[in-house]
Formats: sequence, structure tokens, C-alpha cells
Amino acid sequence: MKKYYTRVCNFYYGNHSKNLIKSKKALPLNGNYEISFDHIEILSRGSSKIIHIKDIKKLPIKIKKKINKDIKIIVKRKKNFSNFNFKKFPNIMGVLNLTPDSFSDGGKYNKKNLGYKRAVSLFNYGSDIIDIGGESTRPTSKEIAFEKEWLRIEPTLKKLKKKNIPISLDTRKAFVMKKGINLGVKLINDISGLKFDNQSIEIIKKKKIPFIINHIKGNPSTMQNKPKYKNALLDIYDYFEESIKFIRSKGIRHNNIIIDPGIGFGKKLKHNIMLISKISIYHSLGFPILLGISRKKFIKDISGKNDSNKRLGGTIGSSLFAIMQGVQILRVHDVNEIIQSIKTFKQLLKKQ
Repeated sequence: MKKYYTRVCNFYYGNHSKNLIKSKKALPLNGNYEISFDHIEILSRGSSKIIHIKDIKKLPIKIKKKINKDIKIIVKRKKNFSNFNFKKFPNIMGVLNLTPDSFSDGGKYNKKNLGYKRAVSLFNYGSDIIDIGGESTRPTSKEIAFEKEWLRIEPTLKKLKKKNIPISLDTRKAFVMKKGINLGVKLINDISGLKFDNQSIEIIKKKKIPFIINHIKGNPSTMQNKPKYKNALLDIYDYFEESIKFIRSKGIRHNNIIIDPGIGFGKKLKHNIMLISKISIYHSLGFPILLGISRKKFIKDISGKNDSNKRLGGTIGSSLFAIMQGVQILRVHDVNEIIQSIKTFKQLLKKQ
């Protein structure tokens, strides 16, 4: 039986969005009147069709039932957790790598008191949460021992707990997760999708901690070795559905879950571009979407000779595109600059 997928599209913003919703010409995304849509793309493997929401009633019964079910999920308001406020968009996750070898800021904040100072700065700039990692997962990176990873982040976590700054922990290891949660970590960000360490799900279940399901193909040391998909967009959608079923089967019942398609984690340029350009398909899964596009290689691949080490311009461009698709969380290094661009963008929208 052919499987169909619903991607919301043709978004409106600000006052224009509010007026369209009030006149019943558009539907709110996640119950948020600041952003709405009036078209959907119906996809299957081998076909695609964009229609106005008023034409859903004309669809065959089975497809109509599926689309209406998806739309009910898409318009439902999200509940807040881990210091995220889903009444606004987007939320900002500031990146802090306490490693000597991360692809962008490795070796920059892993000495003395620099990690703590950077976390405080990111929070003061406007981050809703700070994502701290002690192990690099850049392409070709190698695994390190959990003891070494913990020693890198423990001092900073202890200081930030006293400061009451919300922290997300970027780790694949159950030992590090447990230790971090005991120090007040609000969110677990496991790039393996809880598949690296078979004890991770037990920790998540016992502590009832919110977490991110990330998509990755292979592992950091192999993920960029000629990754292939039948259809990256739909393959990853199916991966998320299967992952949710799996964690439910393990007894995790809470809905404080975020999905991240994993830009750059086992993807070529064409895969990354497809995922970002049609990211709104994942709204029908019913969970907030996180997008990590900050300073990543796809920006260099696009810009070519115009590339810079920080890739700030490409990060801002793709961040603004992402919020136009209703992405709820952006994971970024340059928090001050990204928030500045978003504030400017939103102010301009108010005049539309």
C-alpha cells in the first residue's frame, strides 16, 4: 500500500498571518498565530502534488483521512519544556564545545574558565539553552572514553548549575548522561538517536528527561563515506517514525521529544539542500524540529571560493529560511548575530 506524507507549505507571518487565520483562510502552525499556512504538498515515493487546504475535501477518502490526521497534529499547540517556549519562534540553542578538536570551535573554550564564561555570554545574548559537548562528532572523528569526555565538561557544568543556566548535554554515552542529569541538565542531545549506548534509553526512561532524536547514517568516523538514500527526505521521515515506535516499546511515554534531521551527519550536499528546503514535512510527526546548520560544510560547498572560516553569512541565510518553514529550534554558535538577524527579519515582516 502506497504511503503518503504531508508537508505544509506557503507560509504567512506576523499580522498578515493573524488576519488570515481569523478569516479562516489559513491554519496556524502549532497553534501559533504568528505563522500559518494555506497549502500542503502531498508526497509519496514517486509522486508529489501541492494543493490548497480548501481542496483537501476533494481528495480520495483514504488520502483525505491521512491528510486530515496529519493536519490535526500540525496545528496542535506544543507544550513547553527544557526552557523552550514554543509560543515564539524560533528558540535558540547556543553551541559550546569543550573539546580540542571540534570542526569549528575546537580548542577555543576547553581551557581554564573559558567554557563557563562562554556559556554565560551565550545565555546573556539570548540563548534559551546551551548545548555542551565534550566529544567531537565531526566527520572522521574517533570515539573517546566516557571518563575523558566527562572530565572535559564536569567543571563547567558544576559552575553553570550554580548560575541556574539551562543546559543541554551533547553526548552519546549513558554514563555521561546520568552524571549530567544529576548536575541539572535539562535535555539530552544524542547524535546517535539513542542507539550508540544500549543503556541510554534506560537513563532517559528512569529520569524522564527530554531528549533529541537525531538522524545519522553510520557513525562520525564513517558517515561521510558515500552516503546513499532512496529518498533522503522520506527515508529520514520513516527513520523518525520507527525511532518513536522503538522508544515507546521501551516504555518512554512522555512527549518531550525533539527531532533533528542531522544536517551533515551522513549527507552529501544534495541531501542537505533537500532536507533544509523541505524541512516542513517533519511538522506532521508532531514534535518540535531542531535544525543544526551553524557553520557547516554545506555552506562552503554552496559558496565555493567565497567561503570563510566561520561561514556566518551562510548560517544566517539558512537560519532565516528555516524559520520561514516554522522550525522551532536553531542550534547555532553565533548566537548574538543570529538573534540580531531574526529580530530585524521579524520587524520587517510586521510592516507587510
